[in-house]
Amino acid sequence: MSVKDLGFRRAAPALAAFAAVRLLGLTVLALWGAAVDSSPHTLLSARWDSLWYARIAAGGYGYEVVLPNGDVHSNLAFFPLLPWLERLVAAVTGLSYGSAGLVVSAVAGLAAAWGIFAVADSLYGHRVGVVAVAAWAALPVGIVQSMAYSESLFTALAAWALYGVLRGHWLTAGLLAAAAGLTRPVGAAVVAAVWVAAVLALRRGERSWRMAAGVLLAPLGAAAYVLWVGARTGDGLLGYLEVQGGWGNGFDGGWAFARFIGARLASPAFPAGIALIAGVALVLWLYRLCVRQRQPAALLVYCGLVVALALCASGYFGSKPRLLLPAFPLMLPVAAALARLRTGRAVAALAAGAAASAVYGAFWLNGSGPP
Repeated sequence: MSVKDLGFRRAAPALAAFAAVRLLGLTVLALWGAAVDSSPHTLLSARWDSLWYARIAAGGYGYEVVLPNGDVHSNLAFFPLLPWLERLVAAVTGLSYGSAGLVVSAVAGLAAAWGIFAVADSLYGHRVGVVAVAAWAALPVGIVQSMAYSESLFTALAAWALYGVLRGHWLTAGLLAAAAGLTRPVGAAVVAAVWVAAVLALRRGERSWRMAAGVLLAPLGAAAYVLWVGARTGDGLLGYLEVQGGWGNGFDGGWAFARFIGARLASPAFPAGIALIAGVALVLWLYRLCVRQRQPAALLVYCGLVVALALCASGYFGSKPRLLLPAFPLMLPVAAALARLRTGRAVAALAAGAAASAVYGAFWLNGSGPP
């Protein structure tokens, strides 16, 4: 499929908006770094999860850290597609693995923006597509789109897989879903979206070998990695869950997160607890708007699972906003509302959001905890 077939010229305004918002975020981060004597490059490529991905790219799997309390942090918790791409880019360019991760993230961010535009444009028109991309780029945690993290790569694969489903390109959707499953655990949401869309297509009477192949291909990436981890650890099908358990991660229906919020409410950090409740309410309200907007079932299933896995998982609670970043369908009702405004007002609203995101991103990355 050529660039022309994918509508590069039609998508160009959305890609330009995305690039402008990200450039603003990086500029503010650089100015903030100059003021506090921190390195933007280090913050983006050589701290927190970025280091784990770079270590995998450099030496493969097998590295682990044993904490004083006995918990084991193993790099098997990190899916392999981003480290593979980092190794490839480093081999071609001579860059360090962390810097290679920034290159992958930059390209993947543009691919994600293009995919989000393609989905929104096909459903609600060009104007909504451009605004959706700008709004996604201007999320408070948008700076993660420029980090050597896997969110941009995963969102790109997910968005294009969903676009493939909407267009009936089942083989493409299945292959991209498999790749998403090699990128993050939440790749299961993409697989579920493909399967639900296929079931609905069958009910409409659609039959094709391509659809069957797409359905079979979709889970192969995640299944292959989970099975490999199980074989490597000797714990079988539960091996990956054991690895995640060492990091304190699991799915408890949101109980740990609720207790975390409750602890904030019962402490001097009461305003933070209120803010967390408001944030969760906002996410759920936006999902309700997605339903009322009558988004296709594939998008609702994908977005719903991303939200559920983010909010109902135990683990490091400071990462929950980042884990919601791939839930881009939440931006479609916002984009539709902004697109109905006069151009000047819409641009002003998006510019204000981009400025706030840039400042918050610089503040966030210069904090003590990982995003």
